[in-house]
Amino acid sequence: MASSAPPNVSHAKGWVLAYGILSALIGVAAFVWPVSATLTATILVGSFLFVAGVMSIAIGFRSRAHHASAYRILYGILSVLIGLIILFEPVSGAISITLLVAFWLAMRGVFELFWGYRFPVGRALMIGLGIVNLLLAGFIIWTIPLSALTLPGYILGISFLMTGITAIAEASAAPA
Repeated sequence: MASSAPPNVSHAKGWVLAYGILSALIGVAAFVWPVSATLTATILVGSFLFVAGVMSIAIGFRSRAHHASAYRILYGILSVLIGLIILFEPVSGAISITLLVAFWLAMRGVFELFWGYRFPVGRALMIGLGIVNLLLAGFIIWTIPLSALTLPGYILGISFLMTGITAIAEASAAPA
């Protein structure tokens, strides 16, 4: 029986399925090797900052008459410096990223506790969520540097795995 879907839809379905499988495999790999995933992501971030900084400096010098040229040059210098630090010290970069996640969780927990006491409905859930986020932040800080070397890898693993599962489900649900 011939496919009723246009050829480009069937072709796209195959690409979506391949993308989903690859993403799921990358997600599983990040769970199996979280330190490698963390360091890889950190090096990618450092590389991006370095390249973006070089480009910003070049644009700043090429457009010196523009009102934002000084900003572009200074932003570029900052990006190059932070990028180089992360590239030469990826563990420090991973620790910085992890500390930012811990800070975010702690602040979120404080906000949830604050608003939880003010909510007339759902108070217990909001307060519980605030306590969980504060405990997670404390756990991350307490377990550094181990958490710094694994947490970003696990977060990437979850993201890639969920992306892969979603793409596989989308490809499977598409008409043949």
